[in-house]
Amino acid sequence: MTVLIPVDSTNRDECVIASIEENKSWAFVTLDGGKISKIEFVERREDISVWIDAVVVINELEYVWPFMDEGIIALIAPTQKSIDEIVEAFLFKDLHDFTV
Repeated sequence: MTVLIPVDSTNRDECVIASIEENKSWAFVTLDGGKISKIEFVERREDISVWIDAVVVINELEYVWPFMDEGIIALIAPTQKSIDEIVEAFLFKDLHDFTV
């Protein structure tokens, strides 16, 4: 399972979710057995050549249609900020669906 999160830096321990328009990087998180197995930071999401299962954004105003057109699930992290908080909420299905 893979999750893409727009973040404000490439520092694993300090970065928080950011708006797609203002993000400094993308955190590409690979999950295995309900745990984070790998986190890669990329400047452009187009640099990711493997399947992305879900993208998590900061609010419902984010422009997620290109992701949805590619069959990627778009979710909202209403209160979660760090990668760990977002992944935990993702695993427990506590993130909000992006309503169309």
